[in-house]
Amino acid sequence: MMPSRPSCSAAFARILPLVAAALALLPGAGAADPVNIARDRPSVTVETPQGPAEIRRNQDTAAMLDFDWALTSRPCPPYCIQPMVPAKGVTPVGELELLDMLRDPQAVVIDSRTSDWYAGGTIPGSVNIPWNVTAERLDELGCEADFDGWYCGAEVPRVALFCNGPWCGQSPTAIRRMIDAGYPADKIAYYRGGMQVWRLLGLTVTGEDG
Repeated sequence: MMPSRPSCSAAFARILPLVAAALALLPGAGAADPVNIARDRPSVTVETPQGPAEIRRNQDTAAMLDFDWALTSRPCPPYCIQPMVPAKGVTPVGELELLDMLRDPQAVVIDSRTSDWYAGGTIPGSVNIPWNVTAERLDELGCEADFDGWYCGAEVPRVALFCNGPWCGQSPTAIRRMIDAGYPADKIAYYRGGMQVWRLLGLTVTGEDG
């Protein structure tokens, strides 16, 4: 007796897993999966003067940097690659550490760029103290003016400074000036990635949807 041939439905049931596995290998597959900040952290909510703001990553897996943020080669000087540690005693931080500082009411994250750049989009929860006046505005960070400049006691907050990216010298300059003016280096963190790397990771920028 000839063996019976499988029905069409049975054959389809056998090949369906193989088709699904092949489709999973195609570009763009899995686009519905969430783009989390970390495995167990889809987003972070921080306080801003305008109220709570949610920081998350762009969920479009085809998103790319554009305009000036996609540029790779700026003339040096002045746009030279900055060191990870711009001054002795300063702590370099990445995005996860910066997010923790944004949620810490005792810490201050400072956008060291000029006000026009800040207005064009920044990290939610950061405050703008431009690099060229940071050392003159240490009273906003708990320092007290004295005859020699500033007295910054142990109670001053931990701060993190950033600017436009690894090639931006604004925040490193601000950090060195702060230290020269009396702010303790061990209370300063430096986010070297700045806005370029923040945007590269698709993290929320004020004034933008993505």
